[in-house]
Amino acid sequence: MLDGVLFFPVTPFTSEDSVDLPILSEHVRRGVAAGAGGVFVACGTGEFHALEPREYADIVRTAVAAAAGRVPVFAGAGGSLPLARQFARAAAEAGADGLLLMPHYLVQAPPAGLVAYVTQVTAATELPVIVYQRGGARFDVASALDVARLPRVVGFKDGLGDLDQLSRIVTAVRAETAASGKDFQFFNGMPTAECTVPAYRGIGVELYSSAVFCFAPEISLAFHRAVTAGDDKAVQRLLAGFFHPLVALRERTPGYAVALVKAAVRQSGLDVGGVRPPLTDPTPGHLAELARIVEAGRAVVAAEATR
Repeated sequence: MLDGVLFFPVTPFTSEDSVDLPILSEHVRRGVAAGAGGVFVACGTGEFHALEPREYADIVRTAVAAAAGRVPVFAGAGGSLPLARQFARAAAEAGADGLLLMPHYLVQAPPAGLVAYVTQVTAATELPVIVYQRGGARFDVASALDVARLPRVVGFKDGLGDLDQLSRIVTAVRAETAASGKDFQFFNGMPTAECTVPAYRGIGVELYSSAVFCFAPEISLAFHRAVTAGDDKAVQRLLAGFFHPLVALRERTPGYAVALVKAAVRQSGLDVGGVRPPLTDPTPGHLAELARIVEAGRAVVAAEATR
């Protein structure tokens, strides 16, 4: 069972556009040392969509070695059904502790098709699987129950933000898993998830992805402490002073949910390179604004420490 702040590393690229495994190892090592509760490698923030299978296997293997058993390492998997199976097997061979089954791209699928997809991917691996609802992967209550019943499915991550529907899914799945005795967890997977953490916690979803942890773990951890302690005033100060301005900048350009994170990691002193097309790196003006926002966030954290 996962707990704490969940770390989603970026995937570093060299100037020759190959994966920089030594930098990735350092990135993961720093995140684990900073207090991550789990590492989710080669997922959305890690540009899973831009990786080929050999790179993927090397990335997962490197992350597992860097984490050194201190926290669980989950790896992204997804894409076409044959590729998803291939990624699932590669993650197991590389030593991952579990999978985050990513949404497929472009195809709009009915709930029954999503259940069949999850069923066939999980049949290709012995690893526990967290299913990610986002984009075209939209489950209703009945299909969410179907996937929750699959032996290897241990979690459900939401990136849609439809809290009415999600509340019904959470209630139904928790009743089912409580009766069966199965451990099952729900996750907030919205971009810059901290902004929606109070709302998700209201329906009983406490775990969330933290892209901010990649470049400013002190801000991410301060927010997590405030949330778990019920310090609503501190939560609001962190949202107003850092997370909301970051989201406003993120929304200016498609793909900035990844590109800004990667740029902020570079600004923090670790050369992880740029993003792969079709994503684009931030403009110089946006980079300057990003640096100001992160500085302001650190100032809020410093002020909270003196209260």
